Amino acid sequence: MQNTDFLFQKVKLGNTEVSNRASIAPMTRISATSEGIVTDRMVSYYTSFAKGGFGLIITEGTYIDDKYSQTYYDQPGIAYDEQANAWKKVAASVHQEGAKIFMQLQHTGPLSQGNRFAGETVAPSAVQPKGEQLTFYLGEGPFAMPREVTKEEISDIIKSFVSAAQRAKSAGFDGVEIHGANGYLLDAFLTEYTNQRTDEYGGSAENRVRILVEVAKAVREAVGEDFTVGIRISQSKVNDYTYKWSGKEEDAKSIFGQLGQAGLDYIHVTEYEAWQPAFDSSDVTLVELAKQYGGLTVIANGQLEDVARAKDIVEKGADVVTLGKGALANHDWIKKVENGEALDAFDAEKVLRPTAKLKDFEL
Repeated sequence: MQNTDFLFQKVKLGNTEVSNRASIAPMTRISATSEGIVTDRMVSYYTSFAKGGFGLIITEGTYIDDKYSQTYYDQPGIAYDEQANAWKKVAASVHQEGAKIFMQLQHTGPLSQGNRFAGETVAPSAVQPKGEQLTFYLGEGPFAMPREVTKEEISDIIKSFVSAAQRAKSAGFDGVEIHGANGYLLDAFLTEYTNQRTDEYGGSAENRVRILVEVAKAVREAVGEDFTVGIRISQSKVNDYTYKWSGKEEDAKSIFGQLGQAGLDYIHVTEYEAWQPAFDSSDVTLVELAKQYGGLTVIANGQLEDVARAKDIVEKGADVVTLGKGALANHDWIKKVENGEALDAFDAEKVLRPTAKLKDFEL
């Protein structure tokens, strides 16, 4: 029988203590109203994971302003007080079941598939995004060609992250996670081929991570030391799964090193398979590199619903593991593991087809 004791240890993420190492990864479900307001069905959905025993829930990416941050139609927002007030029901319900909850703050940048506020997209540089939009998030065809964001707009974007974090705090959340992964705006700055700028935000890895550091520092200053602030980092993107940082470990050292000094409480590393080497030149995972160079608490994501995989990544430096598909198939994954029960397999047809709107789930 597998030793699962490691999963049931308490962990501190900044000032937030979670009851175990199993958390819910941020997963877009496009089930808010067209105005970005959380629905009662979403309250039940998030609460179901808390009832299922998960110690921490990280929300789906939530747009931060009424300009260029929205990624999908029917995505929830935190751009207005009205949206924040609706989120209060989620935070309160999750807390009532004994779990903690962070809000993921997202600016889509070049990968928007539906924005009720704007008919264009912005990016570090005017570079055509790879691939095509995701149909189960109501997209179709190639992504729009973005225009290059100005320095004045960068300043405004940082302010939007700050305001969104303050609203999330006022709504009762335990922390926020800055979305710096998967090809969205902040990650597009990190990525060499989408960032062709020649100013202080482009060029070296130190320059490319600058906006992420500035967002982190500004959010930290605004919300205070007691509120948890983290960031999500990846190499791969929703439209480019195979991308790797060309500078390899030197880039990792610069990126994680800078983020480690930015006032953050944790780094949430996501890879397709978290246990795989970060680069073909060594056997070291991105989790290990984040831990080594960031010096912060690390959350790991990437096909970790297998307990043995989760145990391995914890032994390699992860403090918490987040589950996506495994949790969608088993809202009570942690309780099943604790009781030695069989886990259900993930069925995309039941969950993500034809769209990723919330389907039936058991409470």
